[in-house]
Amino acid sequence: MDIEQRRQLRDAFGAFMTGVTVVTGLDADGKPIGFTANSFTSVSLDPALLLVNIDKRSANLANFTDGAHFAVNILAEQQKETSNIFAQKVDDRFAQVAWRRSAAGVPLLDGSSAWFECERFQVVDAGDHVILIGKISAFDSSGTAGLGYYRGAYFTPAQNAESLVSGPEVVVSALIEFDGSVVMVKQQDGRFRLPSRSVAGRSVGDSLTALLQELALPASPGFVYSIYDDRQSNRQHIVFLCALPSDAGDSVPQGEQACWLPLAQTATLPIDDAALKSMLNRFVRENSVGNYSIYYGDEHSGAIKRFAS
Repeated sequence: MDIEQRRQLRDAFGAFMTGVTVVTGLDADGKPIGFTANSFTSVSLDPALLLVNIDKRSANLANFTDGAHFAVNILAEQQKETSNIFAQKVDDRFAQVAWRRSAAGVPLLDGSSAWFECERFQVVDAGDHVILIGKISAFDSSGTAGLGYYRGAYFTPAQNAESLVSGPEVVVSALIEFDGSVVMVKQQDGRFRLPSRSVAGRSVGDSLTALLQELALPASPGFVYSIYDDRQSNRQHIVFLCALPSDAGDSVPQGEQACWLPLAQTATLPIDDAALKSMLNRFVRENSVGNYSIYYGDEHSGAIKRFAS
């Protein structure tokens, strides 16, 4: 394959939206090493396996392929600079970021959306790269939105949400699910709705942050799950799927009539908004398999497009 074909192939690969990670480990002297990678994927739940690809030209190739342990840090949307630091040749990358050691001694980056400590499970030769498969020995998730990468540029959920605003009045809602339950608000008439807040002169991101603060939950904005226009009330609704940290099992939503309800119960709840009821039914189905899509349209009809797995 000549240089032009390689460039075209790289551009074609770039059409696939990915997250951004920093893979960390130790060199032969026990010093921390790491590099930025978006060639990361989950492999198996039982046993718990993941993989990353490493360029054979990497100076640290042997340290990762021979080392007993490594870690994958999924960067949060605020960590663009961290991604850049580990993507460049810098004398002491770890002096520029906050980090700590895992139980196995490998570096974990503070502020990451999630991290996975791994034992080296298998190394597979694959052309000009090697595939490093790790068996997950420990992990944690902060619930914060991850940093995205598409066609050579970063993107974040907050940036994308602002570009979706088109209505004269915009209402943001938080769809927060944890361990089979979802946060709902019981209204005075006995009907239910999602926790919501009018944008009213604020940005979408600021309004959603204020909403989550009112709920007093350690939830973080994820991606837009549904966006629709209610033509009768002349409002635009933007619903965010929000995540909680993996240790948030005892969190109780604050605010008037906010509560956790079993996700399976939402189908029988009295809900005025037909679009909301339809969206919750879709979420129950998608949540059961872990494949999500986004809805665009109005309160009566629209299109659903798959975008995450």
